Amino acid sequence: MDRIRRNERLAAMTRILVESPNKIFTLGTFCEMFGAAKSTLSEDIDILRGVFAQFHLGQLDTVTGAAGGVRFRPVLSPEDALVSVKDLAQMLAAPGRVLPGGFIYMADILARPDIMEKMGTIIASHFYRSEPDIILTMETKGIPIALMTAKAMGVPMVIVRRDSKVYEGPAVNINYLSGSGGRVETMSLSRRAVKEGQRALIVDDFMRAGGTIRGMVDMMREFAVTVVGVCVLASTQEPTKKRLEGVKSLLVMDGVDDATGTAIVRPAPWLQQAVEKGRL
Repeated sequence: MDRIRRNERLAAMTRILVESPNKIFTLGTFCEMFGAAKSTLSEDIDILRGVFAQFHLGQLDTVTGAAGGVRFRPVLSPEDALVSVKDLAQMLAAPGRVLPGGFIYMADILARPDIMEKMGTIIASHFYRSEPDIILTMETKGIPIALMTAKAMGVPMVIVRRDSKVYEGPAVNINYLSGSGGRVETMSLSRRAVKEGQRALIVDDFMRAGGTIRGMVDMMREFAVTVVGVCVLASTQEPTKKRLEGVKSLLVMDGVDDATGTAIVRPAPWLQQAVEKGRL
């Protein structure tokens, strides 16, 4: 094999690392791939780390230990995260999005991979330290943002169904109290979807009173799975007392401006606080 130049190695390593977020690659893997010494590859990684940091392209970490190596984590700076969420708030506050019952039409935005990828990266940036094994969401509108969060974290996404499917095998079904209508509803999860002792991060699109979110937390209790965090794309200001406390939200909907018929949407306060602290 012809000798591989440094610029070629850097380009290839960047592609490999970015395509597999949160996956640890040992130096030995790159040594075999490029036919270079570990000392040379360590220099390459230092160069990439500096470039990623300078241009806010993500975070390159060196993991020590027997199974150590290098991994890439998609990360947005607090300032960039706040700007992205503000832009999304403006989109949701556009005329014609308010639906009967105080809901906001979000289907077109949830179908935008570029927007959902940014929102998923913001959520992942905040919850990396929680080290979840799975991202849990409820069908169907929560799937896009949960999938992008799972991609950023390099872990599987698990979908809770509203009813069991024969092609998913035996399932656990629980009843929960719907927060919006106060109705008793059912959710279902395949017994093969999660394993006892895993750690779950719950991600969903919208929360009003938190009934569905609370149901998913109760579902994880049935599987002996630890919930390490809960985050939603948007939540309403009212009711102020939710069925589950401690839920992170990227956006807060304060209500509807009756004069214009538009939603009043703003970034959640914790994002501004993150800017002041210097980290998500």
